[in-house]
Amino acid sequence: MSAEMLSLEDFQPGRRFTLGPKLVLAEEIIEFAREFDPQPMHLDEAAGRASILGGLAASGWHTSSMLMRMMADSYILNALCEGAPGIDLMEWRKPVLSGDTLQGHSTVLEARPMRSRPGMGIVKFRHEVENQRGDLVCLSENSVMIRMRPEITA
Repeated sequence: MSAEMLSLEDFQPGRRFTLGPKLVLAEEIIEFAREFDPQPMHLDEAAGRASILGGLAASGWHTSSMLMRMMADSYILNALCEGAPGIDLMEWRKPVLSGDTLQGHSTVLEARPMRSRPGMGIVKFRHEVENQRGDLVCLSENSVMIRMRPEITA
């Protein structure tokens, strides 16, 4: 473990981490949809335009996956993370269309040591992702298990 890695003590309530930007390409929308959510509005531009989504749209699950990647790039891969116990909230507020650029932030809501696992804590985050027009496209809350700073003994 590197001394430069973020530990529980670095996740104080109110701290914000920048997410993105992430350009959403038609090819990746279609590729994800073929594999995981093969509905017409995720596979074909014309079908997307004919739907209530208004164009080739990423699956909500794809949007969640892009959020996860932005979180990983922003802070998860630079922290002593041990995974997450689940998702408390996941809302897909507006369609994510091909050509959109996503960006946003993760905010620490609370951080506390775990009673059941000494040396580890739980950090609860709120994630807000917007498109290039400033429309909120995804709102999520979840907790992550993060190790405490290792004690240094002389």
